[in-house]
Amino acid sequence: MESRAQMTHSLPTKHRQEATYRSCSQSLPLDILWLPRSSFRPAEGELADCVLVVGVSRPKLAAALLSVTLLSLFLTFHVLYDSALYSIQAASMASAASEERKILQSQESNIRTINHPMTLRKRLRPPRQPRPARRLPQALIIGVRKCGTRALLEMLYLHPMVQKASGEVHFFDRDENYALGLEWYRSKMPLSFKGQITIEKSPSYFVTPEVPERVRAMNSSVRLLLIVREPVTRAISDYTQLRSRATPSPPAHLQIPGHPVPDAAKPFEHLAISPDGSINIAYRPIAISLYHAYLHRWLEVFPREQILVVNGDLLIEDPVPQLRRIEKFLGIEHKIGRRNFYFNETKGFYCLRNDTTDKCLRETKGRKHPRVDPAVVAKLRKFFIQHNQRFYDLIGEDLGWPED
Repeated sequence: MESRAQMTHSLPTKHRQEATYRSCSQSLPLDILWLPRSSFRPAEGELADCVLVVGVSRPKLAAALLSVTLLSLFLTFHVLYDSALYSIQAASMASAASEERKILQSQESNIRTINHPMTLRKRLRPPRQPRPARRLPQALIIGVRKCGTRALLEMLYLHPMVQKASGEVHFFDRDENYALGLEWYRSKMPLSFKGQITIEKSPSYFVTPEVPERVRAMNSSVRLLLIVREPVTRAISDYTQLRSRATPSPPAHLQIPGHPVPDAAKPFEHLAISPDGSINIAYRPIAISLYHAYLHRWLEVFPREQILVVNGDLLIEDPVPQLRRIEKFLGIEHKIGRRNFYFNETKGFYCLRNDTTDKCLRETKGRKHPRVDPAVVAKLRKFFIQHNQRFYDLIGEDLGWPED
């Protein structure tokens, strides 16, 4: 018998090709078609080899393969795109971080100078706070009158993290101001950056009955600074200021009968001691020196730890230790030191200093007291012994004021 190849070769060319198709075609799972090489080029000699044709005969399978191919290309492109985008963002973030570090370093190295009545100072702008704002005070100097409230405020203002209201606002103790509301009060506050402490002082807050509740309504966590001095010295200082503001009384021969002489024109002894020889507690300078009578109201509203009692006599003698206590109380870093003060021999008290200027309190501060009869001073100090002890009990500290 002739072989299959010989039989095929003996057939005509067309029939031989058809036979070759049938012999090369096989049933494969992927429907891949096998074609003879002669289909692509003329047959030469005995060539009847088969050639693999890449193709798919089933439409559904073709669509599936095409989808897989496109999905693979899409995923590949997506991974490459994400990688490139991540690299760009990482480079951008690194550049921004570097620029931010340069800005912060520049801010820390630059010192901001603020002019104010007390002193010209260099103040640091806290980082990461683009704009200042007016904030309600986080601390108040509530009194006491003629105990150094202004000096204390100006000393604290040396600290770069402290901002102060320029004057006594009298928001809580005057009904006409309190009726204007907190936004009016806020408008009276200085611009400050986040992290700085705004302080306002009005000495009459301490003795006004309505003030403690009003202050708590504004801020129940506010820090309160109460500065006091030896009561008799404070009373004489109060009298001295009142007398400086009064109109001088005319000489005795020019006085009009029936027109009493103003209190401020009378000697301190005549005002502090009643005609019967008792202490005149109705006289305002004496009444304000009864500290315990007013502190009771504050302790009914605020816990003791929110009130810091500052010894005004020690603040005058050596301000730095007292200021360190206050910095700790306010939760700010110790910044005010002995370099910030110098003693003025003419005035008899410390003045403020920084890198650019020296400045003292205005002339109205540190007035010379009139001479008071030593017997009256001794009588007043004896009177205040029991009242001072009540005050010591309230604050938990003996301030050691003289008793004779």
